[in-house]
Amino acid sequence: MAMAMSPNSRRDTTTGDRRRRVLLFPLPYQGHINPMFQLAGLLHSRGFAITVFHTDFNAPDASRHPAFDFVPVPDGTPESNPAQVTAERILELNRACEAPFRERLAALLEQENARDNVDVACLVGDAHLLTLLEVARGLGVPTMVLRTTSAACFRCFLAYPMLHRMGYLPPQESKLYMPVKELTPLRVRDLYYSRTGDNEGVSKLLARATEAVKNSSGLVINACDALEATELETIRDQLNIPLVLAVGPLHKLSSESTGSSLLNQDYGCIEWLETQPSGSVLYVSFGSLASMGSREFLEVAWGLANSGLPFLWVVRPDVVVVVQGLDGPDFPNGFEAAVEGRGKVVRWAPQQQVLAHRAVGGFWTHCGWNSTLESISEGVPMICRPCFADQMMNARYVEEAWGVGFALEGELERGKIVRAIRKLMKEREGDAMRERAKELKNRMEDGFKIGGSSHNAIDKMASYLLSI
Repeated sequence: MAMAMSPNSRRDTTTGDRRRRVLLFPLPYQGHINPMFQLAGLLHSRGFAITVFHTDFNAPDASRHPAFDFVPVPDGTPESNPAQVTAERILELNRACEAPFRERLAALLEQENARDNVDVACLVGDAHLLTLLEVARGLGVPTMVLRTTSAACFRCFLAYPMLHRMGYLPPQESKLYMPVKELTPLRVRDLYYSRTGDNEGVSKLLARATEAVKNSSGLVINACDALEATELETIRDQLNIPLVLAVGPLHKLSSESTGSSLLNQDYGCIEWLETQPSGSVLYVSFGSLASMGSREFLEVAWGLANSGLPFLWVVRPDVVVVVQGLDGPDFPNGFEAAVEGRGKVVRWAPQQQVLAHRAVGGFWTHCGWNSTLESISEGVPMICRPCFADQMMNARYVEEAWGVGFALEGELERGKIVRAIRKLMKEREGDAMRERAKELKNRMEDGFKIGGSSHNAIDKMASYLLSI
């Protein structure tokens, strides 16, 4: 199978007589695609040729990345495929992609071997693409694993056998708020487990994910010493692999930070922010996958309206399950009039630019790891409303470990929402969180400067890729 390479692939660089090519394969969901492309940008800036393998499902827009080469891998995904990331969906994706990925990777290796100035250094694969990492190693390609979650999350994965042995898992309703003393500050309810009852499937997936890392040449984590030095040290102590690299926050180091969104971003909200006083706006976004019921949506809407404060609210068309054929959720009668002049609703926002804007003083978030990193790196405190997966432990760290936000737990009710918003935006507790967020922002910035820990980690990765 012939695959065309861009002209950029053929120029010699300071990496030597033969240019090294790095292959990358992201999991096809927004929270995984962004960090992978950010890492690709960093490696390309250091002279590596870049080839991105990708599924048909949520395929990236190659025109946004003209310096990269792209290889599609059929995944057999029906158009009606649910967006939710589940253990079964991830394993299904691995099974579907295995044979076509092997064929395309073998063809690429044959093509590269015929060239006299480029060779393949490594495949950097998403941590969930377990079978595809095995395929690459079987074809003689070294692998590195990119984890797009926190270091704390992977530490939890490594501890999974212990968590079962000690009786924390499977979780019992009566013990959900019990502290996990081996993984401070987590409670049982914060652990990574199936909320749908498929704990056996999750256990198998995490065991394979841990094994995939141990069989690789290195682990790359979108994390940083400023936030997770202890967790990173624990991981390094437990893994016998050449490299464990904390390269985050990737969006702050890479020029590819805004070019891989699967959704159309409404930049008009930046113009609207320009009209608002500094630190006055609450930014509200629950990520690219989380959804809510119609009653919850109603309470969020009236909570924002009744707060009396400016807000920018991201409302995806699919954030609420709606009647087929409708264009999106309906706002309650009287909502638009109540918030006129101080409320802005968009389908999707350029989040990094929003959080960096002087007008934004707080973030109501689902606590996906990318959102959490992006918020802290701009010194913005958070209201946390986690939904699934690692979001629970991210929220716990935001509140208990870093002191830059608090969880909004239990049933959503407009009065409770108003109190939470005012606590974050107008009260002394919120001011203290904001100051703490600014302190962590400064510490994180030290890491991605030249000579900082994250910058050095990228350099170390580049040196290693040249050596293998």
